[in-house]
Amino acid sequence: MSKLVRRTGALALGFVLAGASGIGAARAAASDVRAQALALFKPLAAPAPGPRARVELGRKLFHEPRLSKSGAISCNSCHNLATYGVDGRPTSLGHNFQVGDRNAPTVLNARYHVAQFWDGRAKDLAAQAKGPILNPGEMALPDAAAAVAKIKSIPGYQKDFEAAFPGQANPVTYDHIAEAIATFEDTLVTPAPFDRFLQGDDRALTARQVKGLQTFMGKGCISCHQGLAVGGSMYMKFGLVKPYAHEGDPGRFKVTGNESDRNVFKVPSLRNVAMTAPYFHDGKVWDLQEAIHVMGETQLGVNLDRQETADIAAFLESLTGEVPAQARLLPQLSASGPRTAHPEP
Repeated sequence: MSKLVRRTGALALGFVLAGASGIGAARAAASDVRAQALALFKPLAAPAPGPRARVELGRKLFHEPRLSKSGAISCNSCHNLATYGVDGRPTSLGHNFQVGDRNAPTVLNARYHVAQFWDGRAKDLAAQAKGPILNPGEMALPDAAAAVAKIKSIPGYQKDFEAAFPGQANPVTYDHIAEAIATFEDTLVTPAPFDRFLQGDDRALTARQVKGLQTFMGKGCISCHQGLAVGGSMYMKFGLVKPYAHEGDPGRFKVTGNESDRNVFKVPSLRNVAMTAPYFHDGKVWDLQEAIHVMGETQLGVNLDRQETADIAAFLESLTGEVPAQARLLPQLSASGPRTAHPEP
């Protein structure tokens, strides 16, 4: 064997060993980061769905524009499941093109939140579902009786409600409308690469995303953004250290009347955050890295540099999951029946 061949072989072996060493070091580093992360986060797994008939009814009602005064607005109008449960607007358009006062948050993974709406005024998904239907600036039906009358006027729904709520003498009620929508929304869970990483898959995150996770934890973002939903589990003042530039919304103060709740909002979940711009309760910020920088200044009192901001953004991209396939399909809605004793409100 020539000296050249021996030397080439030795160099190749050296590169292989160095590469193996580098991979081993990277895996060891990832393992250390995972151990820290598991003390703060839990991997997300799709929950067991509710009764199939109720889930399917809820899917229809979620997309049902006839639950609005105009017959043109549904839950999906503002929480579009084709665009990760948001409408991509700073604030949503409602009845007669009225503009809302807060950004419409995603419905994905909302089942894990401590409460619903930015100010937490609804205790759960069923309570939340009742609000927009009767809100004059959103779907604008005058009362619960009008919503029930609308649904009862559509022949196909009677059978759907009987299947979803068996044994009920009067299955079509406003409570059942909300409960069905909530049962469907319970299925909107989006496990992501981050969850595979927490479960032990070293290849689920890139090296930069692992570094971003380290930065996310090290800088203190986890003081509010932790748990199953990486947020959504508490309330916090927006502008804790430095006032938010667009401050004006009193937040939870509107609900409680307590001065201590002024400018306090539910901490949003960061799952799918890379897909749900614009950001914050007012939808004023469109760029994810800008949002990260704002949060560093206002909540933590730190000035994140470009590298730190970019690394955290890379980590947040690992929280992008996949909307369940069935939820991405538009349901076939029943044909309207003849107008009877319940004209348009």
